[in-house]
Amino acid sequence: MKKATAPKSSKYTAREPNAQGFIDYTDREHHTWQRLIERQLDVLPGRACDEYMRGLALLDLPRERIPQLEEISRVLRRETGWEVARVPALIGFETFFGLLAERKFPVATFIRTPEEFDYLQEPDIFHEIFGHCAMLTNPAFANFTEKYGQLGLSASPKERAYLARLYWFTVEFGLLKSEDGLRIYGGGILSSPRETLYALSSEPEHFDFSPLSALRTPYRIDIVQPIYYVLNNLQQLQDLTEIDLMAKVHEAIELGLFEPRFPPKSAA
Repeated sequence: MKKATAPKSSKYTAREPNAQGFIDYTDREHHTWQRLIERQLDVLPGRACDEYMRGLALLDLPRERIPQLEEISRVLRRETGWEVARVPALIGFETFFGLLAERKFPVATFIRTPEEFDYLQEPDIFHEIFGHCAMLTNPAFANFTEKYGQLGLSASPKERAYLARLYWFTVEFGLLKSEDGLRIYGGGILSSPRETLYALSSEPEHFDFSPLSALRTPYRIDIVQPIYYVLNNLQQLQDLTEIDLMAKVHEAIELGLFEPRFPPKSAA
């Protein structure tokens, strides 16, 4: 959940709209978008879940330019009552959870530089729109994301740290069973060609999704994930909105975290 950290300095600056609400990107930025989207569209067929592919068709994203936020919001409002909200490069917990609770998905209006084309730790407009917004056309996914924001608003710092793991292993890095095998619905995978191929390979471990297990699983943001949790269907996300999730958080806190499946991050 990279966007929900305390605000700190960023080398990126979100683009401001003009008086008409239009954000003017440079030709270089549009070209970066085109390279990113065309590369990812090549690897997603047969790997992304059907719900994502349907949402992507509804969004009808341009390839040759970065879309304006209102283009995205128009589709989301019609499908699930969501919209996107322009935010700076980094935002704090309160802003992040507050927007989700209002069915507004935060989008930082900058795009990565060519030097960070393959990976950057801060979520840019490509990650947010291409990775996440197609799934927000799905009611179960949209409802779960709203519920997550509501829970986060009233949670303590310790509870938020556990909730972050649930978000990470669903919204960001979730997998889904289908009749044709595993499919991807998490935006952190869907916006990364390397992780798209890796997540469905035999290298990582795949576990049936359990909210309690996800809440207890450590992760690192700077590596491919050693494990993924797999939903039977997206109805499981809807089901999470109808149970006492904070009770699960408290149970996870009581039990503590699992041992990490990755080495500690180097101090260098």
